[in-house]
Amino acid sequence: MTMMIAILALAAGTYLIRLSGPLLRRRMTLSDHAEQVIRAGATVVLLALAVTAALLVDGGFAGWALPAGVLVGGVLAWRKAPLALVVVAAAATTALLRLAGVA
Repeated sequence: MTMMIAILALAAGTYLIRLSGPLLRRRMTLSDHAEQVIRAGATVVLLALAVTAALLVDGGFAGWALPAGVLVGGVLAWRKAPLALVVVAAAATTALLRLAGVA
């Protein structure tokens, strides 16, 4: 029962936090510099998550095949390739390098 209460409390809190954005957007004004910093912060957090996921598996180095696949996918995404091609090329690069014995 305690777990269910905790889950419901977290769900309600998350909903209220997400709802506060649209409700407070009209009441608060941010400077252009503050908005740029917030946008940059979101980009940095996403990049940090991507790098961590690409380099670490189970708390240790993932080997060279996974970062190479992510790099190939990143370059293709940067060049505005279709998403399906990005995913397939990244997976194929990782798989082929692992097949070749690159850890």
